[in-house]
Amino acid sequence: MAEKMDIQKTEVWDGNFAAAHALRQAQVDVVAAYPITPSTPIVEGYAQFLADGYVDGEFVMVESEHAAMSGCVGAAASGGRVATATSSQGFALMAEVLYQASGMRLPIILTVVNRALASPLNVRGDHSDMYLGRDSGWIQMDAFNAQEAYDLTLMAFKIGEDKAVRLPVMVHQDGFITSHTAQNINPMTDDDAYAFIGKYEPVNEMLDFSKPVTYGAQTEEDWHFEHKAKQHKAIIDSRPVIDKVFEDFEKKTGRKYSRVESYMMEDADVAIVALGTSVETARLVAKDLRENGGIKAGVVAPRVFRPFPFDNIRDIFANVKAIACLDRSSPGGALGALYNEVVGAMYTSDNKPLVTNYIYGLGGRDLTLDAIKKIYTELQENANSGKHSGKIQQFVGVRGPQLEFFD
Repeated sequence: MAEKMDIQKTEVWDGNFAAAHALRQAQVDVVAAYPITPSTPIVEGYAQFLADGYVDGEFVMVESEHAAMSGCVGAAASGGRVATATSSQGFALMAEVLYQASGMRLPIILTVVNRALASPLNVRGDHSDMYLGRDSGWIQMDAFNAQEAYDLTLMAFKIGEDKAVRLPVMVHQDGFITSHTAQNINPMTDDDAYAFIGKYEPVNEMLDFSKPVTYGAQTEEDWHFEHKAKQHKAIIDSRPVIDKVFEDFEKKTGRKYSRVESYMMEDADVAIVALGTSVETARLVAKDLRENGGIKAGVVAPRVFRPFPFDNIRDIFANVKAIACLDRSSPGGALGALYNEVVGAMYTSDNKPLVTNYIYGLGGRDLTLDAIKKIYTELQENANSGKHSGKIQQFVGVRGPQLEFFD
């Protein structure tokens, strides 16, 4: 049996260490991993816990991230509770196998420390890798700080392993800003955390020879469509399970989570939509502008990026006049991914707010308080005039001439 660790009520952990402790408390059976900055300390932490006797599991060191996810698929199909971590180029190398894991309905947990995709090579945080995985069939949840990285990783096991879901889950956190910044964390005790997640109950495991199963079957046009339709339905239908797990977690810890987090949105005229650590920064500015700037500002943050909470978004923005969607990823010749999601949600709403796309923070560049204040000011101008004051897409904080696109 694995030893228990004496956890105090408050610890000082960074996001990586918080995620590693969540894997330990979940008593993961297999972690197959290939380390990559800035997510290395997560799997390194699990390996240390294993070496010190705090986990009864296996750490499999492989030759690449593609092999890491392949190992996770094999271990999960064999009936194990499985997890790993990655970032950026490693995530991109995993991409092929991400689709295998979700298509086989294997509840693998992947902690993603978000980092820019090359080229140019960059080890700092943006959301390029998060967006790369948005259509891979995984549930995606986003942490805004280290406490949330711990909480969401624990909840990911309970969500993905639910028999009504049986899907893999990614938990995202911002590279370095969350992963390497130490903050006060209030963890659950080992007993409470494991009791909350529950003992792993495998489904259709390959090693149960009394009930032979097939994984990785080929279907072509005769059944492929039906498989993908069922998979999509399973993701959409995971919403009430996610809500129930959030509710149960609040009862256990007092910490409340929602698929969409809103701040000062009850009477907001203008709002920012963002992901990651930028959410907390935007909240500071919104509060200040309400108190000192005369702007009814609010902040909306999708906690669950997949399945995208289109219904909640539509309801939250029912009376808002202007919205800024902040995308921390190069859009590659299009409007940003978060912008497109929000606009798609609002298309079926009676309210048609002005929605502007701001590209920011690529390669880890800071998003300042002044920059956010300027965004809110522009939103208020849009709300007052009833039209965009500039182009629909703007790049914030880039050196050189102002970049604006799309009329």
